[in-house]
This record gives sequence, structure tokens and C-alpha cells, in this order.
Amino acid sequence: MSKDSVARTFIVAAVLCIVCAVVVSTAAVSLRPQQQINKELDLKSNILASAGLLQAGIPIDEQFEAVTVKVVDMQSGRFTDAVDSATYNQRKASKDPAQSVALSGDEDLAKIKRRANYATVYLIESDTGIDKVILPIKGYGLWSTMYGFIALESDLSTVAGIGFYEHAETPGLGGEIDNPKWKASWQGKSAYDSDGQLGLSVIKGRVDTERAGAEYQIDGLAGATLTTRGVDNLIRYWLGESGFAGFINHLKQGEA
Repeated sequence: MSKDSVARTFIVAAVLCIVCAVVVSTAAVSLRPQQQINKELDLKSNILASAGLLQAGIPIDEQFEAVTVKVVDMQSGRFTDAVDSATYNQRKASKDPAQSVALSGDEDLAKIKRRANYATVYLIESDTGIDKVILPIKGYGLWSTMYGFIALESDLSTVAGIGFYEHAETPGLGGEIDNPKWKASWQGKSAYDSDGQLGLSVIKGRVDTERAGAEYQIDGLAGATLTTRGVDNLIRYWLGESGFAGFINHLKQGEA
């Protein structure tokens, strides 16, 4: 066969494609366990960071030993052993009709379409009880579903912190949900009023600290109205009656 023939060219190209495919597939398979470990470590670091507990220089797994992982039945608002907290995948369950419920338009403030029947929550405990509770949150912004955590202090009303670990919002605009300064502005804010009603909200513009109700308000993101609205909506959903409000109330009363 001539070295310059079309057939020889196709054969060489096909062999090269097969060799490259085998190399890439082998690498993907061999690296998958490490990728899964890295993914779990990243999730744990985001959980710790959302509560202001992440410390540099200390192994993530060592720090995470202080965290108690539990599963909440979203219907009853109480802890459950119906699923194993070590293997339960809430994100996957929310897409499975057998493990989730469809939300009506009025219910679906966060635009998530379905809510998993069970949710994984994270507790920081001490001899005196719960120091912090960390709750998973998600909701649609401008371009994407934003996934994160919000942490509450021991009074189950004061915000300890917030963080988003996955989203595709516009860098420099909606992407400012990753800005440490903006995230720090959540700390110390009140989620619920003295009557237990949800008060926390993300407003358009800046908070006037001299006005009544400022303790419940978070600055909006400049130039990112839809992302701001998305964060506000997901907070209203997950800390509201359709989200974790029932669980928080049971926890306050020691009945979870």
C-alpha cells in the first residue's frame, strides 16, 4: 500500500484514535476513586466553611470529625433512619420521582421543580447541646442552579454563615455570591423574628442599618438583580414552611 494513499491515511488515523481512546479511558477509570475522594473533601470543606469552621493547615477529614451527619424527613421535620446518611445522595434523590415530590408553582419559590423526601443536615454539638446546624440549600439564579449551605447558631435563628459551592452565575456580577465580603455580611443576621416568622431576605440595593428590620436584611448584588432574587427566593423556600422551618421548630423544642 502506498505511503501516500488515502486508505493508509485513514488506517493510521483510526489506529491513533483507538490508542488515544484507550489511554484516556484507562486514565479516567484509574483516577475515578481519587476524583471521588477529592469531591467528598471539597464538599466537606464547603460545609465547614459555611459555618466559619474551616481552618487552614489541618486535614479536612480531621476537622470534619466534629460534624454529626443526620438525615431529616422533610415531611415530618424530624430525624429519620429511613436512609443511611453515609450513602444517601440528596441531589440524586431530588430527581427521582420515587424519592421526591413535585412542587407546584406557588410552592416552588426556588425554582427547583422537585424536593427530595429526605435531606442531609450537619450538626456541630457540644456538651451543652447544638452549637450550629448546617442546612443544604439550592435554587435557580440567572443562569444556573446554585448549590450551597447556610449555617445557624445555637439559637437556630442567628446566621453563622453561608456559602455556595456550585453555580454558573456571571463572574463579577451574580458570581459575587462567592465574594468573602458579601458572605461575611450574613453573619449575625437574624433568620426569624421573635414570633418565629421568617424575616431574612436579600434586598435590592444596600441595607440601611439605621432603619428598622436591618437585622434581617442582606445587601443585594450590584448589577445582578436576577441572582439576588434567586438567592432571596431560595432562602425563603428552604427556611420557610416547605423547607426546614418544621425541622428547626422541632429542634428548638427538643422534639426532632
